[in-house]
Amino acid sequence: MASLGGATINGIYASMLSIFIIDYLGLVQAESIVYTLSIIYLIVNALNDPIVGLWSDKSRSKKGRRIPFMRYTAPFFAITFILIWFAPGAVLSDIWIFVWLVITTALYDTAYTIIFLLYSALLPEITENEKERNSLQVFASFFNLIGQILGFLIPDIFRNLGDLFAFRMAMVAVGILGSALILFMTYQFKERPEFTKVDKPLGILDSLKYTFKSRSFVTLVSANFFQILMQSLVVGSVFYLADYVLETSTIILLVFIFLPLIIGIWITPKLIDKFGVLRADQILLVIGGIGLITLVFMPNIITVGITLAIAGIGFVGPLVYTNVLFAQVADEDEVRTGVRREGVFFGINALFTKPAQSFALIIPAALLSLAEFIPRELTGGVPRPDLQPGEVFLAIRIFIGLIPGICLLLAAAILMLYPLKGEYWKEIQEKVLIMHEEKSEKLADMERREKFNA
Repeated sequence: MASLGGATINGIYASMLSIFIIDYLGLVQAESIVYTLSIIYLIVNALNDPIVGLWSDKSRSKKGRRIPFMRYTAPFFAITFILIWFAPGAVLSDIWIFVWLVITTALYDTAYTIIFLLYSALLPEITENEKERNSLQVFASFFNLIGQILGFLIPDIFRNLGDLFAFRMAMVAVGILGSALILFMTYQFKERPEFTKVDKPLGILDSLKYTFKSRSFVTLVSANFFQILMQSLVVGSVFYLADYVLETSTIILLVFIFLPLIIGIWITPKLIDKFGVLRADQILLVIGGIGLITLVFMPNIITVGITLAIAGIGFVGPLVYTNVLFAQVADEDEVRTGVRREGVFFGINALFTKPAQSFALIIPAALLSLAEFIPRELTGGVPRPDLQPGEVFLAIRIFIGLIPGICLLLAAAILMLYPLKGEYWKEIQEKVLIMHEEKSEKLADMERREKFNA
């Protein structure tokens, strides 16, 4: 439920932010503002994740290291999401639009980070079994996909109904309902107490030292940067592809992308059985990269749809396997340090990968500005493909196809350096099981002594 609520909200944010700023608010003609906004967002986006991760790992709250943060942040998540879409537009000058967007996007991203960085950190703590982890991730990914689909469908229904009033009211409803689903989850879930009561957290310097010394972590983060850039570019560009290049309904393109994704997530356990997590991920990344690159050369909606479907199969890898690989990294680290530290791993990961989201805003703005794109803000609020220079259509194909396709191939190549495989990985799994059994026994002993003293 938390995955559904969060993915719906963030799906709208990811799919609409670029076109909302550049096209609806008309800031393509003030690209320096878009660049500055992206840089500020990059800094905030990068710094809040490691802070939240370190803070959470060191927390010793009786209610857990993750759940209390998520619960009390959920209302602010809704409020900041809603306020983004109430940017004043033509009512005020560009500089005031910029100030509004800086404040609201920074606060939104901080709230999102607190909730979903810690949401990701919960998965490896639930179970040590890799098949169980993948099974849990499959269900989380399925509802994440449903949320992402809603993240396209909901704004597509309301974004072209004259002015933005209907769209903004829809955003209010989504913000409230989505955060309510997250709150519901926090009252249904209990964390494993041994990681709070038994583990003694590392100091900040030691935590950072062990994190950056992990070859597994550094390799995975490097690959994940390109996966996040790919995802942000594709998700943020579908409306451009539908409105200007193909002049078709966004829903048709969503079917081509998401149908293979929805089917594909349910076959990931079979791929793990045959190839293992790492190799299965690499195979899917290559398939996705080839699909996106060939999109650039496809002439019509049918051929573009086929390449999007091929890419959709490839997107299954980053969606399902990345968090399972991070669980492996946390297991290896626990063997080395004696402490579970998922929070700092997801936090430092975001320090290096979240900037990809800013690049995903800068790249379309830069290419469309060079192509002399004419935004709908200057054409009566409706897209006018007939008025666009020919370079605009090539620019859109490049930032939805060529660049993200290359990103996926680079990610697959980088993962060849990932060390957690074969006999070494089996050895880590055995050691983690022994450590967790010892921690459970120590926790039981501590609780017996507390009762005796009471």
